[in-house]
Amino acid sequence: MLIFNSISVPLSTPLVLKTTPQRNAVVLAQKQQQTLTALTNLTISDEALASRGFALHRTINKLDLDHLNSVFVAVGFPRRDTDKIRVALENSDALLWIEYEKAERPVAFARATGDGVFNAIIWDVVVDPSFQGIGLGKAVMERLVNVLLEKGITNIALYSEPRVLGFYRPLGFVADPDGIRGMVYSRRTQKKKR
Repeated sequence: MLIFNSISVPLSTPLVLKTTPQRNAVVLAQKQQQTLTALTNLTISDEALASRGFALHRTINKLDLDHLNSVFVAVGFPRRDTDKIRVALENSDALLWIEYEKAERPVAFARATGDGVFNAIIWDVVVDPSFQGIGLGKAVMERLVNVLLEKGITNIALYSEPRVLGFYRPLGFVADPDGIRGMVYSRRTQKKKR
């Protein structure tokens, strides 16, 4: 499991913030400016994507789940029931997908689930193999992370296969700095105990 790297520096003295309407307005303006700065630091702009024939989508409207499933299979995921995919996407906090307009099909996808306040996990990051290496994976990841940061979510994790860890590191993801390891529930372990 990788964690989005947020840098923190210990303070030599305790930080005490006095809350006033003016102070709150200044903090809000600073956060908005940071968000705008983050949004302008994209590897590839929406306009550049469009000029290459790609459309960015943030909802499941127009998303052909059979075509998405084909992309999942093409990158090595198991084929999934499309009704279950729809439920998973409807229960996601954020998702982004890129459509190759000429073919009218999804070629890149990522989604996140979480509590909407503190934590999010990024899932199902895929790029159709015939479209890999041109920045579409970065495009969906940068935007998805920005959506989560805009919501104030800073504890962002993702699961990744070891062979693609190098893709995520330049995007700000690191192995958990606290050394926490993820665990998964395994039915196989339970069956062996019986």
